[in-house]
Amino acid sequence: MECKKQENMEFCTCTYSSCGKQGLCCECLQYHLKSKQLPGCCFPPEVERTYDRSFEAFAKAWKL
Repeated sequence: MECKKQENMEFCTCTYSSCGKQGLCCECLQYHLKSKQLPGCCFPPEVERTYDRSFEAFAKAWKL
């Protein structure tokens, strides 16, 4: 499968400027799940900017 990094960048909301996984969704997801986190694109902008990628932060953000 060919990576569509340029297309993915249109939707990537990660604000962590030194992240080398921006636009590489499969690598980003694997990285965060391995750390028991979710990628920044799963969070509303104000929560994403806190860099708290925990499942707890996700639940609070979406009031689950």
